[in-house]
Order: sequence, then C-alpha cells, then structure tokens
Amino acid sequence: MPNPLKIFLVASTVVAILILGVRLQGQAPARGQAPVRGQAPAAARPNIPRMPNGRPNFTGLWQALGTADWDIRDHSAQAGPFYQLGAIGAMPAGSGIVEGGDIPYRPEAAAKQKENFKNRLTLDPEVKCYMPGVPRGTYLPFPFQIIQSQGDIAIAYEYATANRVINMGKPKEVAVDTWMGTSNGRFEGDTLVIDVTGLNGQSWFDRSGNFMTENVHIVERFSFADADHLNYEATIEDNTIYTRPWKISLPLYRRKEKNAQLLEFKCVEFAEEMIYGHLRKR
Repeated sequence: MPNPLKIFLVASTVVAILILGVRLQGQAPARGQAPVRGQAPAAARPNIPRMPNGRPNFTGLWQALGTADWDIRDHSAQAGPFYQLGAIGAMPAGSGIVEGGDIPYRPEAAAKQKENFKNRLTLDPEVKCYMPGVPRGTYLPFPFQIIQSQGDIAIAYEYATANRVINMGKPKEVAVDTWMGTSNGRFEGDTLVIDVTGLNGQSWFDRSGNFMTENVHIVERFSFADADHLNYEATIEDNTIYTRPWKISLPLYRRKEKNAQLLEFKCVEFAEEMIYGHLRKR
C-alpha cells in the first residue's frame, strides 16, 4: 500500500509550488531578469484612449480645479470689491500655476496690472461676459468639451458658449484678430501641441488683472497623465510687455459623474444692465 506520509508530503509540495507561482505573477521581474511571458513590464505606459489611427483621443468633458481664475500666481485669501457680498465675494487662497511663481512684466506693464486689479469690477472681460480667450478658458470654473475627429479638433466652452476649432492640417494664416485667436495644431508623439496667434489682446489671464496684448503668441500642450487626467501647459511670449517667455501648467480632470454634459451659461443678459444701463432713458 502507498505510504500515507509520502503522499501527504508530495501533495503539500505541489500546493506550495502553486501558491508561490500565483504570488510571483503579480511581481515585477528582478533587475536583469526578463518579464514572465504574458506579464506587462513594471513601467508600462498608462492605458489612454486612442483614435483608430493610433493618436491619443482627447474627446471628453474636462475641467480644471483650483483658483487660477482669481489669480494665476500664488495668492492669499482677501476680501472682494463689494463688502456687501461678505465671504461669498471674497478671493480664496490658492497656489499659482505660473512656473517660477512670477510673471516677468516690464515695469510699465507691472504698473498696468496693478491698475487693472484696482478697477477689475469694470475692466475684467469676464465681468462683461466677453469671450474668455486663451488660455483663460481652460481654467475658468466651468467645464469644456473636446471633440476630436480624424481631422480637426473642436473645443466648446460652457462659459459664454465660446468655442474654437484646432486646425490639424496645413497651418492657416491669421485672417483677423479675435478673442479666441487662430489655432494650428500638430502632434509631437502623444502630445497635442497648439500654436495660437491672432488674439486680440483684450482678454485677461485672471480676475487680478494679469493681461496680454495683441502681440501675444501662445503655445499650448495637452498630454495624458492617465485615461482620466490631462497635463496642460501654455507658454506665453509677448516681448512688448514681458522680459522673457513664461509658462503655466496645471492638471485637467475628466468629468465622470452620471449624465455629465456641457450646459449653457449664456451670460450676456447678466451683464447688460452693468454695461448699458447708463444709456437707458430716464
């Protein structure tokens, strides 16, 4: 008859080997060791959505979090222009999105920024429901939607129903300066690069009066951090008011709640009394 102790020892050894094999499947190979067949490398790229042609697919509803629309630089909490609004009209504290911290204004431009801030209630284009411009539309406290085709790319913003089309073909020349400018795009690997010119220079970067002129040149970069997060960068150049090019960067989050969609914020009617009320016949 078979030895029961021998059978038990053989069975225990088999079970131990099976358990060890299952544990090893979830481990990365040691240095210099090839991955187990069918096992992904430890530094595998994130699984990002792609178009049929292999390009990253940025289609989706996206939104920035944070306080950049109040001030793109580091800022502390402070009272708003109307004491009657109390806490709801105050500026929240926030970390800036300007790399290096400061905007390299020329002295006269720095003075104008301070004047803009002082008179922000009447000068800020956002107060008047003007188009947000680039890059401000990206980090306003409203979502925006990217619709990507095999050709061009469209971006629709909830704020003031602003929109723009990113030309992905042969670069187009600027026909006329506008609030949202002329956007020519291209891919550099998995990064969407958008060259923006033809801005009218009337938009601000934030509610603190940081501004640009019609000579501004902006290069945006969109890239996936993972399937639901984008890295956004914009390099700003305008030697008429800045001493050097400078850059902002921030993450964008995919809106994933049930029935997430772009809604309407047609704000013209909210601003008409403020802008044109003084023209009404008394």
